[in-house]
Amino acid sequence: VEFNTSEESSGINAEYGELEDKPETSGWMPKLSKFGTLLVEFNTSEGWVHGVKFSPSGDKLAWVSHDASVNVVDMGNLTNVYRCLTTSLPLSSVIWLNESSLVCGGHENCPVLYNIVGEKVVYGAKLDVNTKKAGGGMSAMARFRQLDDKGADSDKGTKLTTTHHNAISELRVTKFEGGRAKQFSSSGMDGRLVFWEVDALAATINELKI
Repeated sequence: VEFNTSEESSGINAEYGELEDKPETSGWMPKLSKFGTLLVEFNTSEGWVHGVKFSPSGDKLAWVSHDASVNVVDMGNLTNVYRCLTTSLPLSSVIWLNESSLVCGGHENCPVLYNIVGEKVVYGAKLDVNTKKAGGGMSAMARFRQLDDKGADSDKGTKLTTTHHNAISELRVTKFEGGRAKQFSSSGMDGRLVFWEVDALAATINELKI
């Protein structure tokens, strides 16, 4: 799979390379073609494409773009691209948890779940939950020091509550069992490598549907 970094032509070009075994035909390639043949191209985004990934079965293809859109196409109908234009910052990477759920990450600093419902990509939930308990009351001396150092009596609005303190650059599935991802990792521009347990996330986040 090949993807463009041109804003004018931010489509996805699917090709296959030289193989020892004869490739099989599919919805992506209805008939055998010569190496380097352009099989299909999509031009739905308004920003360059950052990440692209096939679903576990290979039947669906997802990509995320600099315009913060999440795009999915099924090989059964290549003319119908499911597109969700989010209100978040640009997205950099995408992975599949199963055939109907995917996780995206980027400049929001946290992984976000999206689900395929019918022919739509629907927002699920942010997967980075801040479980830190609120601290006790601040003493008069501590409040004075806070005012002296930061001009405010609390850290509200000045500290990041996400695990990553900079953009997520890549997501990867690290454990896959029974047709779904059990664990995935995220690496960020902050130098952090974080492992996320899917079952633990599902138990923590009430609205999570995978």
